Amino acid sequence: MYDGIVQDLIDEFGRLPGIGPKSAQRITFHILQTPSFDVARLAELLTDVRARVRFCDVCGNVSEQDRCSICRDPRRNPALICVVEDAKDVSAIERTREFRGLYHVLGGAISPIAGVGPDDLRIAQLMTRLADGTVQEVILATNPNLEGEATASYLSRLLTTMQITVSRLASGLPVGGDLEYADDVTLGRAFEGRRTL
Repeated sequence: MYDGIVQDLIDEFGRLPGIGPKSAQRITFHILQTPSFDVARLAELLTDVRARVRFCDVCGNVSEQDRCSICRDPRRNPALICVVEDAKDVSAIERTREFRGLYHVLGGAISPIAGVGPDDLRIAQLMTRLADGTVQEVILATNPNLEGEATASYLSRLLTTMQITVSRLASGLPVGGDLEYADDVTLGRAFEGRRTL
């Protein structure tokens, strides 16, 4: 639609997840039309992120060092490991300030349609972490979708051979939601996960 480099930039932004053609166009024109926008700083940050950020050797979270800040924190409870699909999930759980254990990032979820099997995830590394007997509970915090459920089910079966408590995050109705708008699966999960008051 546009000529040359402008269209190239729109196309490049459009390759990012969650950014469609209209958003890519808006971002491009924001950069072009805002004189105070620091393009050099953005380019520097993108280059630095690629050069300096890696994945934690222990849990798979993003880090600028061999071990992430959570794995280095002596106040964290090493007997609890929360298993998540992606590093973004660690950030979401940390914002709740409810969990004080450690994490294990799988790097995705089992998805036969996408060609992702158990061997493509960091499951072997999880089993290695659990082998020394320090961990007493593994919390499966995979996404409540088909792939996340398949991954949690696979891990649950795998971990039954160990002397470790395996739990799954509860799922159900959101706070502030109305029952009439809840889908059948969500409402069913809310009933399954109910607790005594």
